[in-house]
Amino acid sequence: MNNFQYLHPSDQIVMMMERIYGYGMTTTSGGNLSIVDENGDMWITPASVDKGELTRQDIVCVKADGSIIGKHRPSSEYPFHKLIYEKRPDLKAVVHAHPPALVAFSIVRQIPNVSLLPHDYRVCGTVGMAPYGLPGSMELGNNIANVFASGINTVMLENHGVVVGGDTLFQAFQRFETLEYCARLEINARRIGTPTELISNVDIVKHEPELDTFVPDVISSEEREVRREMCKLIHRSYEQQLFTSTQGTFSQRLSDGSIITTPYNMDRKYLEPADLVRIKDGKREVGKLPSRSIKLQQAIYEAQPHINSIILAHPPNIMAFAITNESFDSRTIPESYILLRDIPKVAHDDLYTQEAKVAELLNASTPIVIGQNCCVVVTGSNLLNAFDRLEVAEYSAMAVISTKALGDIIHMEQSRIDEIDVAFKLK
Repeated sequence: MNNFQYLHPSDQIVMMMERIYGYGMTTTSGGNLSIVDENGDMWITPASVDKGELTRQDIVCVKADGSIIGKHRPSSEYPFHKLIYEKRPDLKAVVHAHPPALVAFSIVRQIPNVSLLPHDYRVCGTVGMAPYGLPGSMELGNNIANVFASGINTVMLENHGVVVGGDTLFQAFQRFETLEYCARLEINARRIGTPTELISNVDIVKHEPELDTFVPDVISSEEREVRREMCKLIHRSYEQQLFTSTQGTFSQRLSDGSIITTPYNMDRKYLEPADLVRIKDGKREVGKLPSRSIKLQQAIYEAQPHINSIILAHPPNIMAFAITNESFDSRTIPESYILLRDIPKVAHDDLYTQEAKVAELLNASTPIVIGQNCCVVVTGSNLLNAFDRLEVAEYSAMAVISTKALGDIIHMEQSRIDEIDVAFKLK
């Protein structure tokens, strides 16, 4: 939904609450969202209304003069929304919810580490912690607003959850979604090892591709089909939490050698075929910015003729291995080994400065590479093949992490691996 800003505040709130509730990041009675419009009126979720059935008619408007318009009472947490806007008039939207991973951090009164991956700190910024206060009380409101007053936009609440502010509701949601992802990632990593922060002198913002542009003259049937199929799988990736709203890249090589790839910094949930970017002869489609990994994509296609599709993603289970020193071994069940094979790790910087070196690793026996503190690079013969591998990698990693609660992992014996290699013609 790239025209989100044109929606009425009530529609924006309903749309974002559907996302938050649908992804299990709040409960029927928990969480509240608000927007302040150009008149100074606050639009806010109602008290005691099922978050899973919220409609635009349920949203309450609290006018600048304090009068209330709507068929419900405003959220019981209205006091802290009001105080945040008073302390930070630059903020225009607030998200509050209780996703389980962030609640876990709030219970131990710790802040998730947002410096494990390069993207997350840029989205969340410095994260603060507000002292506990009775829900709905002025004490809680003041505790939260005082942290926001210091210039912080993302605030954990002791034994409660999180409150996030933004220039828009979508920006606040991005910060909320990203912090919740960081919490899940860190919890998973701690189950298998010790998370390590990104240590790098490479700022990938400075490595955005500088490509000349071209104006497409013909859109082939092949390209149209690839754009349709890619959007379908991008949406599925988001629904299955393999992608977040701003992270996750699909790429497909066309028969003429050009590339269709995802755009930079657009909401993955609502990407449409026209949003995707075509790269032809090293030039980008005019008016569009491709994924910052486009140089790596180009290097992989050039080095590996058997690869026609690439995914770069950050699923929270396989990425637990990317931010620890633990290795991921696919010899757990036959499906995992057949689809994943060998999974080496490469240094974070290599993905942006040593693209040819990384591309050489992705031969027929190595369809996946894990970038340390960065992402997982998954390849395939087509979009569905690459997506299948991404799913299997994430589900296999989830199983391995869960195994830690049961006992030692027993990998398939080498004789069984040899048997699979022969049966499925893997070597």
